[in-house]
Amino acid sequence: MTETTPHQSFRQARDLLLDSRADLDGARRRYVPPRPATFNWALDWFDQVARSEPTAGRVALRVVDEQDETALTYAELSERSDRLANWYRAQGMRRGDRLLLMLGNQVELWETMLACIKLGVVIVPATTQLSAADIVDRIRRGGIGHVVARAADAERLDAAAGECTRIAAGGAPTGWLDHRDGLEHHGGFEPDAPTFADDTLLLYFTSGTTTLPKLVEHSHVSYPIGHLSTMYWVGLQPGDVHVNVSSPGWAKHAWSTVFAPWNAEATVLVISQPRFDAEGLLETMAAHEVTTFCAPPTVWRMLVQADLAAFRGRIPLREVVAAGEPLNPEVIEQVRQVWDVTVRDGYGQTETCAQIANTPGQPVRPGSMGRPLPGYEVVLREPASGADRTSPGGEGEVCLRLDPRPVGLMTQYRDDPERTADVTRGGEYHTGDVATIDEDGYITFVGRTDDVFKSSDYRISPFELESVLIEHPAVTEAAVVPSPDPIRLSVPKAYVTLAAGHEPDAQTAGSILHYAREHLAPYKRVRRLEFGELPKTISGKIRRVELRDREDDLHGDGTRGEQAGGAEFWEDDVAGLGS
Repeated sequence: MTETTPHQSFRQARDLLLDSRADLDGARRRYVPPRPATFNWALDWFDQVARSEPTAGRVALRVVDEQDETALTYAELSERSDRLANWYRAQGMRRGDRLLLMLGNQVELWETMLACIKLGVVIVPATTQLSAADIVDRIRRGGIGHVVARAADAERLDAAAGECTRIAAGGAPTGWLDHRDGLEHHGGFEPDAPTFADDTLLLYFTSGTTTLPKLVEHSHVSYPIGHLSTMYWVGLQPGDVHVNVSSPGWAKHAWSTVFAPWNAEATVLVISQPRFDAEGLLETMAAHEVTTFCAPPTVWRMLVQADLAAFRGRIPLREVVAAGEPLNPEVIEQVRQVWDVTVRDGYGQTETCAQIANTPGQPVRPGSMGRPLPGYEVVLREPASGADRTSPGGEGEVCLRLDPRPVGLMTQYRDDPERTADVTRGGEYHTGDVATIDEDGYITFVGRTDDVFKSSDYRISPFELESVLIEHPAVTEAAVVPSPDPIRLSVPKAYVTLAAGHEPDAQTAGSILHYAREHLAPYKRVRRLEFGELPKTISGKIRRVELRDREDDLHGDGTRGEQAGGAEFWEDDVAGLGS
């Protein structure tokens, strides 16, 4: 009997999911993720696809920016990454070395990723927004030996990367090699050894919303094969033109701008904008006939403020999804009314690929993340006792069963065995996210285990309150945290960033609090409000830990305390205003 190759086993699993795109229950029953002993996605999948018809001549990557447009076929990217991998080897890069990849949405990023995968070099993605201190931390804790970055960022990298091989895209500053030279090197790449399934492929620094960023390790199986579930959630098919609005350096960029679309043999369309421009994004999507689209809720909220009706029928969208945080139902309904497509939520983490989602062809429950994807068994656990809360109406921490271990789960938190053991205790991976489940198995996000709090013995989900607040026209962003109270233990307090044209005064505060009171149950009432900018990580996630600490400092004894600038309002201050 002929032995199945890694390429064949991957394709069989991929094709099963493509054929089951509207049958989630059937896909969950039949899908068995391949677990090859050796696997190199760039060689065993991408290069094989690049040699086949009709995919070889299909555009794999198209990057559009304000000045230019670059398109490369699967065959061209395969050949260019071969040259680059050989050149990297000539510069001394070896299997297992670690490379900090700090590029924007530019062609060099995709070429470098493919070359590193072929060579067995570990990729450590980084956002171009890193501070000097962040760069030092990543190079030190990441054990970085090589750096690929924009020429414009070379100066602030020099001090930290002095001992590293330094390669620049867009020119070659003093002491740096020029990426373009690699594309002139000889092709015909040959690997020096097999790539084993558990070899490290990626090391991701998390966003650090509550602690120092963790270092998440993924293998040559966990991301490439794991993202078959992401492909299934998005609904990608061969020949699709896919846009994902995401910044390089973060896991979601690799999810939907590298692995998921190329698993499907689709075209990745990258629309690079220095500043977000909804109309420009939509015009480019129309010009290139985009069929599948993924964006975070923040972008969807900005898009519904644009003239979506002007693009009705101009963009042949079949599938639209949102990820990063749950999308409020009102936005989903606005898009459906104008474009006649339903935005489907999905859920995953840096530590995993997509685990839970609303998938194509399935009914979407407003506010729900959906149901477990093929390859994942989900259970809800009561955080304190560990009791199973997976029965209908239950609420608990989202956990993944480890028998069998999901292919799309990280290998470990690198250099942190205690934290790795903690999140995989009891034969389950603990996500740290709390959710509820209904009678049909739909799972709805409640909040992080350390964000959910009690007020008068009621459990409060910040996300639920925030979803109501942002529907008020004066509110651009909102974060709800517990504020100490002598009677109720704590009360919900909203930190609010205002939209243009609204003043941070008592009238506005009264209007927002009145709106929340009208749209929330009495026990969820927002009783305090403060205007100002929200503290965030460099990935844009709100650092609620800073806001909670601030509340403890200001109101630790439950009293009002001193306020700077008069930006805080308690409900008694604005009684009768804004109603």
